[in-house]
Amino acid sequence: MNYIELIGYFAGVLTMIAFLPQSIKTIRSRDIRGLSLLSYMIYFTGVSSWTIYGYFIGSNPMVIFNSICLLTVAPILYMLITYKK
Repeated sequence: MNYIELIGYFAGVLTMIAFLPQSIKTIRSRDIRGLSLLSYMIYFTGVSSWTIYGYFIGSNPMVIFNSICLLTVAPILYMLITYKK
C-alpha cells in the first residue's frame, strides 16, 4: 500500500465519520425537519457515482467508503421521501 492509497483511506474515514452523527440523530429521532430532499438526492447520486467510478478504476478506498456512506444516507433519503408527503 502506497501513500496515495493511504490518503484515500484517510479521506474515506473522515467523510464517513463526518456524516455519521447526523445520520444517527435523524434515524433515532425520525425528525427530518430542516433536511432538504433535493440535497440528499444530489448527495446520494454523487456518492453512487463515486462508488461506480471507484470500482472501474480499481480504487478500493473509494468503493469501500462511498458504499458505507450510501448505507448511512439511504435511510434518511427514504424517510425524506416517505415522511414529507
